[in-house]
Amino acid sequence: MLILGWSGCDSAPQERMSEEERAHIRREIQAVMAAQVAGWNEGDIARFMEGYARSDSIRFASGGTVTYGWQTVYERYRRRYATREAMGRLIFSDLDVQVLCPDAAIVFGRWELQRAEDRPGGLFTLLFRKTPAGWRIVHDHTSAASAR
Repeated sequence: MLILGWSGCDSAPQERMSEEERAHIRREIQAVMAAQVAGWNEGDIARFMEGYARSDSIRFASGGTVTYGWQTVYERYRRRYATREAMGRLIFSDLDVQVLCPDAAIVFGRWELQRAEDRPGGLFTLLFRKTPAGWRIVHDHTSAASAR
């Protein structure tokens, strides 16, 4: 119940949603994430960032730091992945999309960057909200696994 309250949902709307409605939402969210991967793999961080809500309140937590706001998160990505070599090839896997209610869902999954010298990766949990622009990430908690 804590997560439902945190997401802005109560249990009643989700219980009234049909499996067809939940499946439709899952497909929409998976399409957003596929577009992010395509943008990343073309070296286009701005396109990757289209998956995030353009809001000062989005939150990105990773490596013991918390970053707020679309522009700040965008700049963080640009600094950290300044070259195509640093960006590598992004892969999302083991995606588990849990629809909480008609306008909120949580996605758990794995990420990996395939680069010439290494293959960093880890886990993520994303909170998606339905916005006027479509499904967008409003909270991203990403962790990195040990170097491989």
